[in-house]
Formats: sequence, C-alpha cells, structure tokens
Amino acid sequence: MAIEIKVPNLPESVSSATVATWHVQQGDAVAREQNLLDLETDKVMLEVPAVEGGVLKEIRVQAGATVQAGDVLGVIEAGAAAPEKKAEAAAPAKAEAPAKAAPTAAADNESQSPAVRKLLSELGLAAADIPASGRGGRLTVEDVRTYAEQQKSKPVAQPSAPKATAPAPAPARLAPGAREEQRVPMTRIRARIAERLLDAKNNTAMLTTFNEVDLKAVSELRARYKDSFEKAHGAKLGFMSFFVRAAIEALKKYPVLNASVDGNDIVYHGYYDIGIAVSSERGLVVPIMRDADMLSMAEIEKTIGDFGSRAKANKLTMEDLTGGTFSITNGGVFGSMLSTPILTPPQSAILGMHGITERPVVVDGQIVIRPMMYLALSYDHRIIDGKEAVLGLRTIKECLEDPAKILLQL
Repeated sequence: MAIEIKVPNLPESVSSATVATWHVQQGDAVAREQNLLDLETDKVMLEVPAVEGGVLKEIRVQAGATVQAGDVLGVIEAGAAAPEKKAEAAAPAKAEAPAKAAPTAAADNESQSPAVRKLLSELGLAAADIPASGRGGRLTVEDVRTYAEQQKSKPVAQPSAPKATAPAPAPARLAPGAREEQRVPMTRIRARIAERLLDAKNNTAMLTTFNEVDLKAVSELRARYKDSFEKAHGAKLGFMSFFVRAAIEALKKYPVLNASVDGNDIVYHGYYDIGIAVSSERGLVVPIMRDADMLSMAEIEKTIGDFGSRAKANKLTMEDLTGGTFSITNGGVFGSMLSTPILTPPQSAILGMHGITERPVVVDGQIVIRPMMYLALSYDHRIIDGKEAVLGLRTIKECLEDPAKILLQL
C-alpha cells in the first residue's frame, strides 16, 4: 500500500518551510517513526517521521524546496517485506565482522530515536562503538554525550578529526592572488534573525548602560559547593543560575525593566519569563525559561542545560521560543570582553554577560586581584529611563557581589 509523506501542520505564524535534509534515499527501507527528513522554518527544525514501515518508493520534493502544510514530500510502499530487506542488506557486514554483531543490533535500535540519530550524525560517531544503557539495549542521548566526552579526553579523539579537516579544502583550492567568492542563500532562521534585529534597531530607542562586577564571592561559593550540588541535584552549578536570580531581583525592584510596549501602552508583566540566548549551528536562538522566579537554582541549571542540548539537536519547539519578558546573553563563553546586546522585541531590556578576567582593582584602599566581568544592560529608552536602567544593573551587580542577598531577597 502506498502512503504519502506529507508536510505536517506548521506552527502558528509559520506559513511555509524549507526541506532541509533527507535522511534516507529512494529505495531505502524505513521503520515506523523513523525520521525521514527535516523541515526548516524560520524558528525551529521539524522532523517528519514515517507513519508506517516499508520502502521509500519516491521522493517528490528535493532539499532546498519550499513547501506548505499538506504538501506531498514522497511516498512509502508499506508492507511486511521492508524489515526483511533491511536485515538482508546488513547481513554481509555481520559475516565480515562477527565481533560487531551485538553493537549492530544497538545501531538498529537507535534509529527509533531521531534525537540519537541526529546527535550521532553531528558528532560523527558510530552507534556500534557506544555502550547502550536504554531499555532493550537502545542507545540514549546521554549514552552518546557521555561517550563523546570520554573521547575528548583521549590523546586522539575521532570526533575532532572531521572538524579539524573540514575547513581545509576551501583555502587549499585558492591559488596565490585568487579572489574567489561564494554566494550562499541565508537559511530561514538566519533570515528571521536578520529581520528581528533590524526591527529592533529601527523600532526601538535602544541605549546601553555598563558596569562591572566582582565575582569573587560567587566563584568561592561555586568552588565550595559544586561537588555536593551536583551530587544532590544531578546538575552542575554554573554562573548562569546566579545571574538569572540576580536579574529577577532587579526586575522585581524595577518592574519597567520587565515590561513591554504595545502601541501607546506599557504592559507590565506580573511574571518573569527569562529568555536565555543559546548558540546553535543554525544561529542564535532564545528559548524561554517560564516563571523563572519559581525555580530553584538546580532547576534553573537543568533548564539551561536542556535548552543547550535541544538547541544543538534542533529539538526546540515554537513554544520554547515564544514570549519572554527579559533576556540574558553570554558572549563571555566565546571570549567577549565587552559588547552591546541588542533587544529581543517586544522585550524592553536585555542583560549581556562577558568574559571573566582577573584584574587589579581597589578594595578598601588596597589593590587586589579579583575575577571581574563587564556587564551591559541594553534597554528601550521609550519606556525605561536611564535611572531605572542604571539602578537595575547596579542591583544585579550587588546581588552577585553578595550572593546572600539573592537567598534573602534583599
């Protein structure tokens, strides 16, 4: 029986998508729920799974084409023969390398999880090399990440080889004095990012105020409790949870920093949905941590870690990226010393973190070396005066320099 592969219903406000990548070829055997292809929208990547097992009989829309909900992408010939063909294709490999029989079974199982398949592809790893801990001998995302981390600690790490050699061919082809150019169309998400940044520039009165923070107290607190924190909560104690909590204290003290403009109205939000800027291969995305004021430090760290993992695996949803009352971006992870973060409309303020460097500073009349970070708060001057912006940033600084204020909400 022929079954059409159709574009699923697209998220609200998304009218079309682009076929990004087919993960199978015409004539390949496919399993039920196996991810067949990825569709790229201007915000998220959508997977299109097989509704039935069988053979991919026809691909009607190639990568790069623009499609809409309901469009037919291809055809699957459903039938019981499909799994048998897949097993026959794998038989020669088993005969040549009997020792790999058990891992090959795990490799077959892992195709039932699109997240695992995508992560293996991104890291350049083979499922057969990784011990599986999931139910029924299946690989989990955590299995893959743990294995990848172990490989990094070895003298020669296989995943790093493709990354190191991938850029080499381009400059190698350039002859002396060559002036090559390459025209590449923007991805949908890059085009959307460009549109939103231009919108922020043209439709807000953006201004930035700066300060610096001494992170000695936070660093000592992390060093003292990081091991017990991880044991108790299963999450690493990072800097971000301190910054999120400090920002929330500032927003509570100066509510206009958590407000937005709607026409001629100022909308004051009685909740704290914090956007956390996350870098992915597709560009910068800002998933939203909802009701962040209700979360513990451990919950904040786990949520941020989840955002990062899902951004890399293209698993963020439209709901993850919608809304937000205030944002935090950390250019310090890339080595930034100072920058001016740009607003994420309709939000009216964003906090920029930067690199931590040990610098000489004066404390109580003495020159001492402290781990210092420059902070930047960009804000929409249409509704936020310099006074609120400066005092709000100073509140963040004070909370970080005396973390007890965060716990005691002082």
